Amino acid sequence: MDKKPVLKIRGLTKKYGDVVGVKDLDLDVYLGEIMGFLGPNGAGKTTTIRCCLDLLQKTDGEVKIFGLDSHENAIEIRKRTGYLPGDFGMYDDLKVKTILNYLLSQSGVSDKTKMHELSDRLELDIGRRYGNLSKGNKQKVGIVQAFMADQDLIIMDEPTSGLDPLMQKKCYELFREERDNGKTIFMSSHILAEVEEVCDRVAIIRNARLQVVEKIDSLKDKMGKKLEIEFENDVDPKLFTMEGVEDFNLDGRHATMIVTSNLDEVIKRISKQNVMNMSFETFSLDQLFMTYYTSGGKGR
Repeated sequence: MDKKPVLKIRGLTKKYGDVVGVKDLDLDVYLGEIMGFLGPNGAGKTTTIRCCLDLLQKTDGEVKIFGLDSHENAIEIRKRTGYLPGDFGMYDDLKVKTILNYLLSQSGVSDKTKMHELSDRLELDIGRRYGNLSKGNKQKVGIVQAFMADQDLIIMDEPTSGLDPLMQKKCYELFREERDNGKTIFMSSHILAEVEEVCDRVAIIRNARLQVVEKIDSLKDKMGKKLEIEFENDVDPKLFTMEGVEDFNLDGRHATMIVTSNLDEVIKRISKQNVMNMSFETFSLDQLFMTYYTSGGKGR
């Protein structure tokens, strides 16, 4: 990709005493894409986001947003950046519209049209007091405030936490529309289906270190496809001893394997046998994620 990155991270390191929050992280997020930042709780996602926004002082490394230094130009960067923290919360006694109006004014925006459009779309009653809202509706307030100022970069930490599946779908549609309108979105998540559905690329972080950055479809191709076959007769397992076939297992006449390359040749060899049943499955992001985490971060 030859686009200039909106967010450029080089060598980012954050230590809390002897505890490493994130180590030597390099990452680019490009204009007009949704980048998913994937990892379990404690992997370093929130630390990375807070360091990028200069809400947390980094130990080492460099972060540039819009080509500007994240520390030296923090105020200018925030004017162009919407942010949803993972621990979003507001004053319970205030009405939602009071909160949103105030936050919008802090962004220097007087037009409330998008604020109302987003609230209606997410079925958020802005006339209610914040403290009387459910967890899901409080999260909607956070999503609305992240997008309502129509800023260039949106950074979100676990954006759909607490939302029901139907509302999550609405948010995914919103995220994709904002991307299509030229926005750049960097969002952390541990919801694998969410990242798979909405993101263009994914970065997987494990134990404070970045493991992989890849387009989701390309990552699946690299990780291979699962093939399961039931043969009518016995077969010679050496038939599938070849480059591109991994984790081959033969139990009687039932075989399973992971095909990472040479798929045409594998199919040709299968076609010469009598096959009773066969299934072919592309890895889901869930399977990819578990593969990275159970193999020490090296993939297959």
